[in-house]
Amino acid sequence: MSTSKVTVHFPCPVERVWQTVTDLSRTAWRSDLKRVDVLDEIHFVEHSKSGFATRFTVTVCEPPRFWAFVMENENMSGSWEGIFEAAEDGTLLTCSETVTARRFWMRPLVPGYLKRQQRLYLKDLRKELGK
Repeated sequence: MSTSKVTVHFPCPVERVWQTVTDLSRTAWRSDLKRVDVLDEIHFVEHSKSGFATRFTVTVCEPPRFWAFVMENENMSGSWEGIFEAAEDGTLLTCSETVTARRFWMRPLVPGYLKRQQRLYLKDLRKELGK
């Protein structure tokens, strides 16, 4: 199991960060995704540009301050949570992600993969919020 936690600042209101992160009908800003299929209020599937499908189940949704879900695909399972906090000059977003590889030989690769994915997500989010 690997865990990554990062807190980043965005110079915009917490409601805007929340809306951008949680609006699954508008995910074109994500450079790693081909599409997202929203199945119902708590289930969705992300399809990566490389053709990988990951299934998500929202476990907590407390707008605009906390969003959490579990996720799984054929290679891993895990959880993600985001804490959205209003700051004096914008928003602090704390993302915590825990992933467990399903195949033993993948376990050494997970920490690096997790950090790269988190960096890319936050880079894309910063770019989108800067528009």
